[in-house]
Amino acid sequence: MRRMATIATRIAELGLVIPVVPGPFGAYVPAKRSGNLLFVAGQLPMKDGKLVAVGALPSTATLEDGRRAARQCVLNGLAAALTTGIELDAIVGVVRVGVFVSCHPTFHRHSEVANAASELLLDLFGEAGRHARAAVGVASLPLDASVEIDFVFEVH
Repeated sequence: MRRMATIATRIAELGLVIPVVPGPFGAYVPAKRSGNLLFVAGQLPMKDGKLVAVGALPSTATLEDGRRAARQCVLNGLAAALTTGIELDAIVGVVRVGVFVSCHPTFHRHSEVANAASELLLDLFGEAGRHARAAVGVASLPLDASVEIDFVFEVH
């Protein structure tokens, strides 16, 4: 199924902005292509040089903070994809999304945090945005981020 609008058009229509890549923060690249797959390293919810949400859910950050962070991770993931030299419209589909949520052991709403990312990907890519997904809770994340997301995109 072909998308009606370009990804850049959809991003603008939604009032969103693709940021400058916030990292990497270690000995790795933000994204790497292998054949028609583009693997994007885990993205933290950085915006304007600061984390959108910090700390564990729900004690330090709220569920809504986590959802906002997940959406920012998507934008950062697309920014990381651009570091490979592709255009956003070269992304023909979303294959897999891995969502990590820093949370208290009794928090069980990981899927609600992850849904914010999944819903944005569907808004941007339409049916091509449907993907496999993992959403897991973890004790901590780099820089005390509340959320980290990695991606696998299909490209042409």
